[in-house]
Amino acid sequence: MKTLFKKISAVLVMLGVVFTANAQKNYTLSAPSNFSVSGTSTMHDWTMKSATATGTANLTITNSKLEKITSLSVTLPAETIKSEKKSMDKVAYEALKTKANKDVKYVLKSAEKVNETTWNLTGTYTIAGVAKEIKTQVKSTVANGVVSLQGSNKITFKQFGMKSPTAMLGTIKTGEDLTVKFNLNFK
Repeated sequence: MKTLFKKISAVLVMLGVVFTANAQKNYTLSAPSNFSVSGTSTMHDWTMKSATATGTANLTITNSKLEKITSLSVTLPAETIKSEKKSMDKVAYEALKTKANKDVKYVLKSAEKVNETTWNLTGTYTIAGVAKEIKTQVKSTVANGVVSLQGSNKITFKQFGMKSPTAMLGTIKTGEDLTVKFNLNFK
């Protein structure tokens, strides 16, 4: 009887290992995922948006809960970020140096679970050709096979080697502070 119990216990442990291993898988960024950057100027507040990005993540999901983030990377073509005005887009692309730096990128370095739905991510943002490590707090949800991560960061133009854009011979000036928001859906 003891031998049978040990064999059954061993099989259950092995099944637990297999179940846990199967919970970790690769995900791809899917629609609807969106990004925005907003700021101020001497004329008005502004927002630019994009829904065009590619990305991958290696995540562990157990019982419809995000348990581990092993890797995560996102690439956003810089010139897909649009405002309601083409003249503003042109000035923004100059600030982003899009002729030489076609993409805005994020690569995860580490992830720490705060509670059931909140994570502290540390990763490298590359904007206008300058890479900076930034901490981001995100909220996670898992529903119908989709893992959603929502968060935001406060950054500055100067932090990424950019000059605050100006227009109309310098009479309109953009504020130094920016807010980057994202809603990423991985499937």
